[in-house]
Amino acid sequence: MRILLRADSSRQIGAGHISRVVALAEQAVARGWDVAFAGRTDNADFLAARFAELAVPMLPPETSPRGYDALVVDHYELGELRAETNAAGAALVSFEDGPFGRRCADVVVDCGLVPEPRPDDGSGVVLTGVSYAPLRQVVLEARDKRAAASRPDGSARVLVVLGGGGVWQDVVVELLRALRATGVACSVEALVRGEPELPEPGPAQRFVVSPPGPGLHDKLVDTDLVVSAAGVTLFELCCIGVPAAIVQLVDNQAAGYRAAVDQGLAAGLGTATALNEAGAALGALLAEPAVRQRLAASASEAVDGRGAARVLDALEGALR
Repeated sequence: MRILLRADSSRQIGAGHISRVVALAEQAVARGWDVAFAGRTDNADFLAARFAELAVPMLPPETSPRGYDALVVDHYELGELRAETNAAGAALVSFEDGPFGRRCADVVVDCGLVPEPRPDDGSGVVLTGVSYAPLRQVVLEARDKRAAASRPDGSARVLVVLGGGGVWQDVVVELLRALRATGVACSVEALVRGEPELPEPGPAQRFVVSPPGPGLHDKLVDTDLVVSAAGVTLFELCCIGVPAAIVQLVDNQAAGYRAAVDQGLAAGLGTATALNEAGAALGALLAEPAVRQRLAASASEAVDGRGAARVLDALEGALR
């Protein structure tokens, strides 16, 4: 089997699309498939490095799928591709997040917590639900490590991570101020590019900034609470079993945000432009370890991390 993965990342787009295709690359390479990637990996260097580790060639975005068995697209802005992909001799696998990135395909994947109804556009196999969310091997390893780890008592360790870019730096600053205002003892690390203004810590509080990088999942093994966005990272947190408080940063995260909060998988802090209730929610989470553990247990049960394998199984079935 030969597959071509097509996705982009940037400071504005984020790295979620690249993360999903990296997970597919890992699973495909493990099966002995020939895999190539076509796209841009701006602001996702640590993910691009994984392609090199897997010996997956990185090709220009305009690379044709001719000569491949399938083209896998995870992109909101490329439009309809099935006719030209099929004409090149390849099947089209398309990831969508509700209406975002929706297109006709031989295999459609909408791996949201509550996938939205889609029109009958002639697509072949339609895979819906979080069981099809592709998560990288490092996430599954962190899940196992966290399950086996013991967490010492003491002040809560909090990680704030809204994505690899600095575009949300102002939101990070507001969240750090909300954590400071809780007055609860905590050690807070914000993973963000740039130099956001840190609040003056209160008694038994600590605030530091670190750049995003490949060590995130090692940190998640021991973290007591993660403050994050409701994008692809949310599924990783659920799988690992980390208590999470989430922010809806952009419109395409709205459905996932609502579903995660409604299903008790994460605590909701509001949208990026309306975080006035975030302080109260964070204070309650920091003060109540039992609440955090209930969220983590529900989240871990909901997301098992085997989505990449299921998607490739479906692709194999569609090509028989």
